[in-house]
This record gives sequence, structure tokens and C-alpha cells, in this order.
Amino acid sequence: MFMCSGIIMKLILAVLVVFLVVGTQAQSYRFPVEAVLGSWDMGKAYWHMRQANYKNSDKYFHARGNYDAANRGAGGRWAAEVISDRRETPLMGYGNSGKSDSEADQEANRWGRNGGDPNRYRPEGLPTKY
Repeated sequence: MFMCSGIIMKLILAVLVVFLVVGTQAQSYRFPVEAVLGSWDMGKAYWHMRQANYKNSDKYFHARGNYDAANRGAGGRWAAEVISDRRETPLMGYGNSGKSDSEADQEANRWGRNGGDPNRYRPEGLPTKY
């Protein structure tokens, strides 16, 4: 529970930064909205991954979150990149599984963010609701 609320707080902080930095530019009024929605997509993918608790599904949910967020527009793509990069940095301990797994996660992140079909990483038998 506490880990989830920490992630939510980081997402809220990222959203506030976006509003302060980008929101002041009149021509970029959509960027902050896209960033908020993209952050929501990333959080939803994380929540679904935790809920599914399905073996070998991690890369699928990485790709899915990035894909959905990037489809929001430039702001969503930016949010996906910031969240993904922050999660997989050495300062965060490379996620939970080490450097090689973190690099594979980043590959899935980039795949989804660049419009690749997340189903490339979908493990056989993962329930269709995901």
C-alpha cells in the first residue's frame, strides 16, 4: 500500500511540474492535459500488472503503459518517458531484478512508446481483460 502511494505522489509531482513549466506557454495548452492522461495510463498499466500478478507479464505491461500514454500525444509520450526512465535508473536500483532486466524493460518501454504493438510481449495465457 505504501509503495503504491509513493508512486502516486511521484506522478502527482510530475504533473505539477508539467503544469508549471509547460502550462505557461499558451500554444502548448494540450501538452499538460496529455501529460496528465499519459501519467494516468502509466499508473493504470502498473495497477493492472500488480492486479494480474501473472508470470512473465512485466514487459507486456511496460509496453502497454508506454503505448497508451504515447497515443495521448506529445505530453503523454513525455510523461511515459519520464516515468519509465526514472523507474529504471541505477538510483532506483534497476527496478527489482537487476541491470539486464532493467534494460529489457526499457526496450519494451521504447517499443510501446514508438507505437509498437504491446502484444509482442504478451505472455501466453494472460487474461484477455488486460
